[in-house]
Amino acid sequence: MSGESVWRARAIVAIAASGVLLVGIRVGHADDAPSTAPALASAAPVPAHRLDKDDLEAFFDGIVPLQLERSDVAGASVLVMKDGETLLLKGYGYSDLKTKQPVDPSSTIFRLASISKLFTWISAMQLVEQGKLDLDVDVQRYLDFPIKANNGIAAPITLRNLMTHTAGFEETIRNVGVTDNKYYLGLREFLIENQPRRLFEPGKIPAYSNYGVGLGSYIVQRVSGEPFERYVADHIFSPLGMTHSTFLQPPSQDLEKHVSHGYPSSTRHDPLAFNIFSPVGAGGLSSSAADMGRFGQALLNGGELDGQRILKQELLQAMWSPQFRASEALPPMGLGFIQNWRNDLKWIGHEGDLVEFHSLFYVEPRNKLLLFISYNSAGAAGRDRDELLNGFSDRYFPATQPQTFISLPRAEMEEVEGDYQPTRRADSTQLKLLLLFAQFHAALDKDGVLQVNEAKDLRGHATRLRPIGKDLWQEVDEQHKFFTIRSADGRIVRVAAYFPGVQLERVPWYERDHLIFALLGISFAIVSAVLIALMLRLARRYLLRSSQPIPKPGTQALSVLHTTAAVYWIVLLVGLAYVINIVADNDFLGPTSAWDKYFLIGDILFAIAVLLSIFTVISAITVWRRPATRRISKIKYTVFGLACLFFSWFVVHWNVIGPIHRY
Repeated sequence: MSGESVWRARAIVAIAASGVLLVGIRVGHADDAPSTAPALASAAPVPAHRLDKDDLEAFFDGIVPLQLERSDVAGASVLVMKDGETLLLKGYGYSDLKTKQPVDPSSTIFRLASISKLFTWISAMQLVEQGKLDLDVDVQRYLDFPIKANNGIAAPITLRNLMTHTAGFEETIRNVGVTDNKYYLGLREFLIENQPRRLFEPGKIPAYSNYGVGLGSYIVQRVSGEPFERYVADHIFSPLGMTHSTFLQPPSQDLEKHVSHGYPSSTRHDPLAFNIFSPVGAGGLSSSAADMGRFGQALLNGGELDGQRILKQELLQAMWSPQFRASEALPPMGLGFIQNWRNDLKWIGHEGDLVEFHSLFYVEPRNKLLLFISYNSAGAAGRDRDELLNGFSDRYFPATQPQTFISLPRAEMEEVEGDYQPTRRADSTQLKLLLLFAQFHAALDKDGVLQVNEAKDLRGHATRLRPIGKDLWQEVDEQHKFFTIRSADGRIVRVAAYFPGVQLERVPWYERDHLIFALLGISFAIVSAVLIALMLRLARRYLLRSSQPIPKPGTQALSVLHTTAAVYWIVLLVGLAYVINIVADNDFLGPTSAWDKYFLIGDILFAIAVLLSIFTVISAITVWRRPATRRISKIKYTVFGLACLFFSWFVVHWNVIGPIHRY
């Protein structure tokens, strides 16, 4: 799947996002008055290393091989350019573990996933340049199928909304990654069959969306009159001499021999099958490091390379200019381009992730820098890219400004505490359940340090932050910032971090994971107790051959119905946990339409469980109407009925029972 940073790691759908927050330190006491005096100053800046070929090679040779070993990665490709000069173009490890084929950065093709989006939006801007597209009109003008109004939202969506991930779509992953062509849908068919519901009004809240970029690629196809894959080949790859790049999935025969395998790990020599990504414009790109160097140089040269212009300079500048962000202190979203700030560098580009490939492509216009990194194994999904980007930035362009923090009253800081979920999520599909595993929890410790345990720094430590201004927090000894967004009445409703394509939104109290998991555990213990009691009775009767104790008058034993419901719920919930474990596995490519029948079976099985639960609730009500029944029996019936009632609410509310074509 294509996706970004920590949000990706926190949930399959996205149900998530990025290394949003990171390390922290002590703040003042609760009764401290607000102050702008420095609370901490960083150590003196480290002198910059000379950015030359020898030092670069020593730096990357010292870290990349260690990453490959530590993260169980088969191979990597790296490119660094400065002022149009290639300072490092190098492959590490293997593109084919069985044949020991080394990675050749000039010709080995890696799958670049979401970096594809840059090519989709450059293509769209070419058509804007020609007067064939308008960024600010309803995209319905360019489509031949309707974007449905739903969830009370009917406002028109513009290309600018699509390019800034503010169209408001929820996440869907049905048929996004397939390995069998029979499940691969054409671009138009995919977009019609998998249209997501709308969570937010357009232009208001970012919710990173592959579907939105898919619409953009289809608009390019319709308006240009060329298949999207051919359009990009003719209007970007060919003019720039990118001879080892393609959107064809799989690549044509002449390029197929250069494509690196993708691996679950470097110790498993059987590669994963070729992942055909839909929609193609959001994640279908395959390219080499050398080719990405040519693309990056065209960007740094104002849209031109070797006399071939792919876009006017003023339009490229518009794509790089801030279009959406929550705060001036945070990196903005451009028109398809994402910014990532480090020290005094303002990197512009994108990252990309499939199950087995993880890549980074950034340019830094002011210093004429280009940095490209790609790995071909699932283990690189974690910290490897950030480690290289941060290490490179710190080594050659170290920070020069000391950190300063302010002290705030504890009551004011406590306003940010709570549970949050990413705005990139699925609310109406069968993926909603995964949101339970994608929540972030912000809490102040006794010293007033804000901690977010689910967001980790590069050492795997929980994020800890301190305030640097009104509603603005920063990690200590690091640079990512955290901005709280308030409603009209002053309540904190969302949090923005350094990845501008996703924010964190407050979780309703009744959906908080700690509450849900606690109630699940209690309910599971109740129904398990019924099963254990049954097993003890059977053991006493058939193994120990002892007679059953005579019940006291008015005792009402649980019926066969209750025992059946208990066994049934236990089996279903254990099975559901097993399926979630499969989805969380690194090798999982995502569900295809072949899963529809399994979702239907699941709906039927859980509907039966809900029906059984209704009968247990009815029996609990009935037993309270019998005066002769002992109170302990009434309580037993009631507790069991409530447990089954909670299970029923759980599977309905979290869409375990849901539309079989929506996931």
